[in-house]
Amino acid sequence: MGKEQNPRRVADNEAFAKAKMLRTSPQKLNLVAAMIRGKKVEKAVSDLTFSKRRIAGEVLKCLQSAIANAENNHGLDVDSLVVAEAWVGKNLVMKRGRPRARGRYGKIMKPFSEITIKVRQLEERA
Repeated sequence: MGKEQNPRRVADNEAFAKAKMLRTSPQKLNLVAAMIRGKKVEKAVSDLTFSKRRIAGEVLKCLQSAIANAENNHGLDVDSLVVAEAWVGKNLVMKRGRPRARGRYGKIMKPFSEITIKVRQLEERA
C-alpha cells in the first residue's frame, strides 16, 4: 500500500544539498563555490571554516548537509567523498531605493541567490 518511492535524482554514489535565499549576489557566491569544487570534503570544510568571506558560513552549512545526506540517507562513506559539483543560481531581488538629486530616484537592488552542492563517493583504487 501507499505511494511509490520517488526515483533518485542523482547517481547511486552521489548526494546533494541545496541552500536557498542566501543574501548575497550570485557572482560573490560563485567565488566561494569555486573555492571548493573538486576538493575532498574534509579539505573543503577546512577551507570554508577559515575563509574570510561572510557567506562562507552558509555554504559550509550546505556542504555539511550534503555530507550528512550522503552518510545517513544513501549509506556512502564520508572519508571518500569529493565535492563533485557546486553551482549557483539566482533567486529573488529586493528592490529598494533612495531619493537622489533633482527629484530622481536611485535604485538599490538587493539580490538573493541559491547554491547546490553535489558530493560523490570515489571508488578505492587497489
